[in-house]
Amino acid sequence: MGPMLLPIRIRLTVAFAAVMALLLAAGGAFLYARLGAELLRTTDAALRSQADVVAAGISQGGGNFGDQTGNATATVETFAQVLNPSGGIVESSETVAAAPLVGAAELAAIKGSTFLEGSVPRIKGTIRLLVVPTDESGGRLFVVVGSSLQGRHEVLSRFLLLLVIGGPLGLALASLAGSALARAALRPVDRMGEEAAAISVSERGRRLPVPDTRDEIARLGARLNSMLDRLRAAFDRERQFVDDASHELHTPLTILKTELDIALSRPRTSRELESALRSASEETDRLAALAEDLLLYARAEGGRVPVHRTNVELDDLLQRAVSGHARRAEAAGVSIEAESLQGTVFVDAARVRQAVGNLMTNALGHTPPGGRIRVGAVREVAGVRLVFDDTGSGFPLDFIDRAFEPFARAASERAGERHGAGLGLAIVRAVAEAHGGYATAENRPEGGARVTVFLRIENGLQPRSPASGRLLIPN
Repeated sequence: MGPMLLPIRIRLTVAFAAVMALLLAAGGAFLYARLGAELLRTTDAALRSQADVVAAGISQGGGNFGDQTGNATATVETFAQVLNPSGGIVESSETVAAAPLVGAAELAAIKGSTFLEGSVPRIKGTIRLLVVPTDESGGRLFVVVGSSLQGRHEVLSRFLLLLVIGGPLGLALASLAGSALARAALRPVDRMGEEAAAISVSERGRRLPVPDTRDEIARLGARLNSMLDRLRAAFDRERQFVDDASHELHTPLTILKTELDIALSRPRTSRELESALRSASEETDRLAALAEDLLLYARAEGGRVPVHRTNVELDDLLQRAVSGHARRAEAAGVSIEAESLQGTVFVDAARVRQAVGNLMTNALGHTPPGGRIRVGAVREVAGVRLVFDDTGSGFPLDFIDRAFEPFARAASERAGERHGAGLGLAIVRAVAEAHGGYATAENRPEGGARVTVFLRIENGLQPRSPASGRLLIPN
């Protein structure tokens, strides 16, 4: 048994929180870096402005140097020195007058405006220096202006504290919002699940509530309801099939029981017993045939119709199947004409004979005395088409589309005359489909019914001779 998974709502919330945590961390790091860079840019701009002021004072004779902390042009607190190439202090702000800000070795390496960082006694924290070389009539001098970075560090520290405190708080609020959003998004699924649990066989008409959101959940609900409709239709067909099959089984069983009860009710002569046994045998045969049809149809529904193909003569197969109904046709006053192509076909002979027999039984049962049944075979590119015509009343129009359904009946009284409940045509279609073909039903323009069965044959019809087989049974 695998590990139990968390509910989807919790998994969505955790995933949302993880993504938000990454976004907050990346956003905080970006803002922290941008704030530090912006503060440093502001400091550097102030140092350049202060260096220009000091350099201008030197060019005017140095009378305007003094302490720069109160200079109106400065945006940050600064200090300054003027150094000679050897590191000697020419002029200096009072706060840094004790020692030169830059040594002689560093000054020798400076060729243009250069930023440096370091530390100075009496000034807290790291300082940032701008060294600008200038050439005067008295020789080369270096203007050095500086500012403490302690304010920048304090601002960044406060901002980092804000991120540390506000980030988790924002993440918690975002997670709560994500959880509420996930709960709201999945609420229709919960309702559909509750309704699905309440649907039972006795309440097959109930359907899942579909939200009017036109989103994926709404489409899922609509598709599930469509599936429930199909399941209900299949259940109804299954129940109708069982009811019809029970009715079909009940009739021969009742007759069989009646015949046996009558035979046992009092002493009978041998002729009476023989008659009762013959009647019971006929009903037993009917039950056996019906059971075989039910088994075959059940296999057909599961896609497991057993087909065992062998090479057989087509005309011989049809003649044998039709000849079995010759006596019944003669008794009913119906003529049978069978015309077949001579040649070898690769089919299941037993199943094809069963299908032909069902069609002959159906036609004989609904062709009046003096009528005619014609069986023909037509060569096709991929197989053989068998055509069964009769001169009976034909199919009711409201029955043709359902002719091959098991135990199908038309709504009209005529349908009751034409087709009783049974599996005959359903078996015909199952056999045709088992051979990769199909079966169709229609009414002939000149009157009567026509049933067409197409059997797909991999190698086609292998002709034996151009002649056709023919069987004629007069009325």
